[in-house]
Formats: sequence, C-alpha cells, structure tokens
Amino acid sequence: MTDAAQSGERYVLRLFVTGSTPRSVRAIENLRAICEAELPGRYELEVVDVYLHPEAAKENQVIAAPTLLKLLPTPVRRVIGDLTDHDRVRYSLDIVKNDGTAQDPFASFGGAPSDKP
Repeated sequence: MTDAAQSGERYVLRLFVTGSTPRSVRAIENLRAICEAELPGRYELEVVDVYLHPEAAKENQVIAAPTLLKLLPTPVRRVIGDLTDHDRVRYSLDIVKNDGTAQDPFASFGGAPSDKP
C-alpha cells in the first residue's frame, strides 16, 4: 500500500456515469467493492450522472463515461471504464504499491507511464 493508504488518509472519489446503463452499474459496483475491501470507512464517493449534470462533466473535463476521478489524496488521477480490472484500478489510484513483486497491471501496454524515461 502507499503511504496514503497505510496512514488512513481519506480518499475522495467522483465517478461519472451515464444513467443506469449496464456499464455504469458495473462501474459503481466494482468501485464500491474495491473501496470496501481496501478503504473501509476512509473514502467519500460521489456518483455523478452526466445526463442529469452535464455541467459537472464539463467542469471536470470528462469526455467519456464511466470515468473515475481520485481527487484526494493528490495527485488527481483518472480511470476510464467500468473498473472491472480491480488490480489496475488499485494501482491507478495508488491504493497498492507495485514494488516489483506483483505483476504490473500495465505490462501489456509496455509498463506504467512512470516506468518510461
């Protein structure tokens, strides 16, 4: 886990969805499962329906849904999709630390962006 996850720091997350489509429902379910497993009692989740609040999507520069924003702890991170790959979501949100002992969830893409010179 990262220092933020280990220290009990609170995570503030905002998930943008498009109504109650299957992908949106899956994204909400997947994110709640990850948060309850890794951050029980230490996260705040806001779900924003872009059909009802298009201005929020514009303000946050969201162009696809579902999109997850991790607002705190910094840095801000974005994850697009239904969040089915829990390992990739954890890694992207800095909930777990990839120290070389775990398989890099971005290996199929040539590694994580921070691995590049």
